[in-house]
Amino acid sequence: MDDKRLLSMISLARKAGKIVTGEEGCVKAIQSGAAQIVLVAVDASHNTKKKFANKAAHYKVPFYSLFTKEVMGGQIGMSNRATICVVDAGFAAKIADLAENLNKERVGSCPKSAFMK
Repeated sequence: MDDKRLLSMISLARKAGKIVTGEEGCVKAIQSGAAQIVLVAVDASHNTKKKFANKAAHYKVPFYSLFTKEVMGGQIGMSNRATICVVDAGFAAKIADLAENLNKERVGSCPKSAFMK
């Protein structure tokens, strides 16, 4: 259930103009401090996941990898997207909360991995 709510929140953030997509745009958003949360597709390349996990950790930005590129792109009305950054604190807080709940549903109540923030 939380996956639909989470995807709807991402869609709302896009409609409000509060997301940045694509590798270059997301890197700039993270480095400038604009990114409030980073979402990377589960089927993104290992290098992409590692790059964004490291950038997010360095700049202390929450990082999640929960959906495929197809699902992420479809949710924002674009072709497949491997990376999405939310640049609004309100949307990011709600997305992070829903992502945490979804992550707990998927893996049980085990502690967060180093790959998830």
